Amino acid sequence: MFSRLFHSLVPHGKGSVLRAPLAGTVIPLSEVSDPTFSSGSLGEGVAIEPSGCRVVAPADGKVTAIFPTGHAVALHTDDGLDVLIHVGLDTYKLGGRHFTVHAQVGDTVKQGDLLIEFDREAIREEGYDITVPILICNAAEFSSIKGRVGDTVLELDKLITARER
Repeated sequence: MFSRLFHSLVPHGKGSVLRAPLAGTVIPLSEVSDPTFSSGSLGEGVAIEPSGCRVVAPADGKVTAIFPTGHAVALHTDDGLDVLIHVGLDTYKLGGRHFTVHAQVGDTVKQGDLLIEFDREAIREEGYDITVPILICNAAEFSSIKGRVGDTVLELDKLITARER
């Protein structure tokens, strides 16, 4: 009886840690003003109200997509997380203005490698919400996804823990 109880309390599966790809204040995904992100339809995660102007690789992995306008990047981490980092809401409408991309699709990246630089103030001045959703798009493969909501993080601070099933 006790062995079954003990077994039910011990976490199963390996945990993966995703580091913060940028500095700022972590908010729940549900508070993002775009329902595409807040509904969780693209995946689970958190969002960051950025205090910096760059996005770095949150883990070792491979760049699987960079949007032509430079506002978003997708990675497949060595731990098996499919990550989408989307700088701002509706920022694709800027046509690439205020974004500088430093990676290409197919690049192998190390945690901390610079992926995108952006001009946070210029984007805000053009009337765009600068909130950065960070999604685990394959969240269904994990038993839990937990983020540091409410915390202020620096680049590469622990941000999200994903536990495998």
